[in-house]
Amino acid sequence: MQSPSGPAHRGCVPWQALLLAVSILAFWNLPTTVQFTIESVPNNVTEGKDVLLLVHNLTGNILGYMWFKGNGARPHKQIKFYDVDTKAFSTGPLATGRETMYPNGSLLFQNVTTEYAGNYTLLVLKRSLIYEVGTGQVHVYNPGSNTSIGITVIHKDPSYRA
Repeated sequence: MQSPSGPAHRGCVPWQALLLAVSILAFWNLPTTVQFTIESVPNNVTEGKDVLLLVHNLTGNILGYMWFKGNGARPHKQIKFYDVDTKAFSTGPLATGRETMYPNGSLLFQNVTTEYAGNYTLLVLKRSLIYEVGTGQVHVYNPGSNTSIGITVIHKDPSYRA
């Protein structure tokens, strides 16, 4: 009896076939929509002025928009919500009354303070119940403060001597 010249198992393992199919589709099927972007206007705002988080390239059947302070969409960090069907705006726990949300998803902050600096998350809920998430950043400059550099020691090696 002759020994087989190739491996005993011929053909693809099921997960290999799936991996191959996904790889081919990833290269042949380019996305049909462009991911939306968020631009801070102006890029650096002076304390006491206004800043707009301007949303670009929103497409599709949208149910609503939700803005949150920080990274991520947590209910206790919600600022504003817009329901496209009813054209109704509502406020979340972090609304200060100095925010204006527009039907295109953009968010205006008026008379900002340094506490407004940081990341903001926009959650866009589609009619297909799929959501898209984007993050914008607000930089607030206080002209009355001195510029300084802060250094934080993250790890100190006790054997190191300067």
